[in-house]
Amino acid sequence: MSHSSNTFPSPVSPTITLPAILVRTAVAHTITYVVMGVLAAFTLDYARAFADPTVRLLMRQTSDPLVMAGPLFQPIRGVLFGIVLYLLREAFFNRRRGYLVLWVTLMIVGVAGTFGPAPGSLEGMIYTILPIGFQLRGLPEVLLQTFFLSWLVCYWVRHPEKRWLNWTLGIACFLALLGPVLGLLVGRPGTP
Repeated sequence: MSHSSNTFPSPVSPTITLPAILVRTAVAHTITYVVMGVLAAFTLDYARAFADPTVRLLMRQTSDPLVMAGPLFQPIRGVLFGIVLYLLREAFFNRRRGYLVLWVTLMIVGVAGTFGPAPGSLEGMIYTILPIGFQLRGLPEVLLQTFFLSWLVCYWVRHPEKRWLNWTLGIACFLALLGPVLGLLVGRPGTP
């Protein structure tokens, strides 16, 4: 029984190496994290939500330098994700809708089923005193960010020949990291 090429995509190119997946995942994660984070910070009013007396004991305020520097750590997180994506590359990159498999995997393992009591997770709802409203408030951001990350990294890994995509995403990642650096430099006391 033969299958048409429309049903089963061709295998991931052997030129997709561990370093290629690590870089693509780190870049895609950083971009989607920053874009969705900025949109959510304003539309979901995180400054006010984090100032709530119950939440304030757990979450740094949005003006905290570590929160401002948060995007600078995302390439590291993206590399960690990339290691897992490389190990499971057949499941994610060799399927027609592998990005949906990746998205569901991220949502179950990384959001709902975390091992620690993260806000919005099952453990967070059981073991923290954070209000349910606060825990659910950030879920739209997480749902969208993980979806865009899944789609973007799967598309990029499956289409390494698109040089314009490499350049566009590389520049976007650079700008996503430049913003926090400039914000931290401008916000430092004693700087002109």
